[in-house]
Amino acid sequence: MYIGAAWQQIENVPSSINKSFANLKQSTDSEHPTMRLILIGPPGAGKGTQAEYLVERFQIPHISSGDMLRAAVAAGTALGKQADGFMKAGQLVPDELVIALIIERTAQPDCAKGFILDGFPRTRPQAEALAVDLEKAAVALDAVVLIEVPDGRILERVTGRRMDPETGDIYHVQFRPPPADIAGRVVQRKDDTESACTARLEKYHAETAPIIPFYSDQGLLKRIDGDTAPEIVTARIAATLNETTS
Repeated sequence: MYIGAAWQQIENVPSSINKSFANLKQSTDSEHPTMRLILIGPPGAGKGTQAEYLVERFQIPHISSGDMLRAAVAAGTALGKQADGFMKAGQLVPDELVIALIIERTAQPDCAKGFILDGFPRTRPQAEALAVDLEKAAVALDAVVLIEVPDGRILERVTGRRMDPETGDIYHVQFRPPPADIAGRVVQRKDDTESACTARLEKYHAETAPIIPFYSDQGLLKRIDGDTAPEIVTARIAATLNETTS
């Protein structure tokens, strides 16, 4: 692609996003009343950023499995108390309990128009078990959005992150350098080292990647090229979901 064409693409992104989401919002309000999504992809692919866009556009909740567990424990629900017992014992919360919490969460009023589930499932057995319980609860997924980014680019993104220990602000040595007056105090977090990132990617490919064919076989998988600016990824998701609801 010529440089001029690339800049033209980026400059047109805001209007492209607005148009795609406007069409999609109209579809979800009438012909397709829900937008029930699972968001998957390798660590560092930008799932959190894209979830924020989707939440803002659809006014549906982002259900992060970790946040959901902590909220249930804090609220002292029956399932939350069970989860708290495992967590205090230093044990993993069993899959069946996590799934029960997801079903409970998706039954709440703010999920009437849909939700964005992130952080679960992480393995094929989890995906299969979740599918069974969602069907029992009469909750039909609309799409599973896979944000794809090559491992090399993930490493570039993650290992370049730097945090200001005084403010908690995150910068990037290449994409968002810290201001000169604080450049000397920013640090690399332990989770952002090359060894830590490589370990997470290896775990993703070994444990999580097998859920991709599972959702593909169900006709739910929507592949999104995430190796570009977040705004362009958003436009691609909007266009893909618009096709799904049309």
